[in-house]
Amino acid sequence: MKLDNYDVIRSVILSEKSSSGEHVNLITFEVDKNATKQRIKESVEKVFQVRVLNVNTLIRKPRNVVFKGKKGKQNGMKVAYVTLHSDDTIDIFNQKTAS
Repeated sequence: MKLDNYDVIRSVILSEKSSSGEHVNLITFEVDKNATKQRIKESVEKVFQVRVLNVNTLIRKPRNVVFKGKKGKQNGMKVAYVTLHSDDTIDIFNQKTAS
């Protein structure tokens, strides 16, 4: 099954750790588990019209957690750290969505 560009990139991860990479043009995405680094690069370039220099990926394993005394489970996911060209940026907070 061939993935569409919007199927490869599931969401942007906004956390304190991921926002610390903004000064070096590092953006963190949750991506499809079957996506390769080359496919992630192509999708980010086409969706956001930017130039990608590097893509690093990792797979977060699912784990059990306890939050406020309640047991739960965090889902596993594949995360991509995408380094953009120094002239390019992605304005995450002011993105317009197509409706």
